[in-house]
Amino acid sequence: MTLDMQKRANEVIIPLYPQKKVALASGDGVRVKDTEGKSYIDFAAGIAVCSLGHNHPVMHKAITEQLDTGLIMTVGSYPTEPKLKAAELLINNCCQEQIFFCNSGAEAVEGSLKLARAWAHKNKSEDCKEFITFKGSFHGRTYGAVSATYKSLKQPKFGPYLQGMHFADYGDLDSVKALITDKICGIIFEPVQGEGGLMPGDAQFFQGLRKLCDEHQIVMISDEIQAGMGRMGTLMAHEAFEYEPDVVCLAKGMGSGFPVGAFMAKKKFTEAFEAGDHGTTYGGNPLATNVVYHVVSEMLSDGFLDHVNKASAHFLSKLETLKSESNTGTITDVRGKGLMIGIDTKFKCASLLNKLLENGLLATQAGANTLRLTPPLTVNESEIDEAVDIIAQTLRDETLELVE
Repeated sequence: MTLDMQKRANEVIIPLYPQKKVALASGDGVRVKDTEGKSYIDFAAGIAVCSLGHNHPVMHKAITEQLDTGLIMTVGSYPTEPKLKAAELLINNCCQEQIFFCNSGAEAVEGSLKLARAWAHKNKSEDCKEFITFKGSFHGRTYGAVSATYKSLKQPKFGPYLQGMHFADYGDLDSVKALITDKICGIIFEPVQGEGGLMPGDAQFFQGLRKLCDEHQIVMISDEIQAGMGRMGTLMAHEAFEYEPDVVCLAKGMGSGFPVGAFMAKKKFTEAFEAGDHGTTYGGNPLATNVVYHVVSEMLSDGFLDHVNKASAHFLSKLETLKSESNTGTITDVRGKGLMIGIDTKFKCASLLNKLLENGLLATQAGANTLRLTPPLTVNESEIDEAVDIIAQTLRDETLELVE
């Protein structure tokens, strides 16, 4: 069946993702099964999306509850109880004051970039339309978002991109200062660079950015699409790094697999928008926002975030032990924060991922050669131990391809 599905996919799906050698059919908790009935531990979780894992009762309740009302879609100008409840829950547990729901992380970034430009246009000058972003960044695939993404510099075939994007060195405050002019309206960054090799920033760097933004009236945009929504052991990623942004971008984990995104900001900035300046057809629909309300409520329930922190500590400890036991230098680095962890090895990541898949573990690649592990936030210690055992077994495979 898998080969048949691969053949069908190759015929009708644009080949932007190389088809894996397995076809997934079902999931439960941190495990998924393929069409042949083989079970895998899912430490990809849709790239940090399935925050509650697969087949979670909260997701069943959220979706069926709203389906039973018969109302899954409205024009955005109509208030609905799910949208208001989701908005109030997020705002009451964050430093922001208003929210706009959309459909994806890229859309959240697009809205944030527009908001920063609108605010600067009204409050600074009509020429203040440029941004500082960072080398190693990833903010999405749409034109504004990809223009702020570092890899755009290596993809000229899609140009011209949005003008006025300046790339600083991540973690280097001096490199940011060197790029500040009276044309900079916003600074956008990830608390942990996902595609940039799982590189976490630090509180001192982010607090320095906060000070620069205050001094120069620059909008501070925190892209928490991958690192946010409980993944750092705090609801919002910026809490874990002790800074307060002006705008926050969210998606991925807030829907636990259901497509939804949002950006939040302080009223000082949202007042720059006028009716019609921005919009979306599907964003904020009752079905999506009912999912958000229930997923975030689960994350805020007693013990949930404590569990994430304990699981993170256990996972990092196990990986560090595995690294130290690798006397051949098989693992060259372990880094990350919360349940967003990267491993560098002496093997090509594509080769390693294929062998891990054969051995029953799903993971993803981040950057040039970093194995990315983003399990569901519900993962327990025994499941972590099982995953680490698979990693250890796979790293001993003599057929793995070495990095040249």
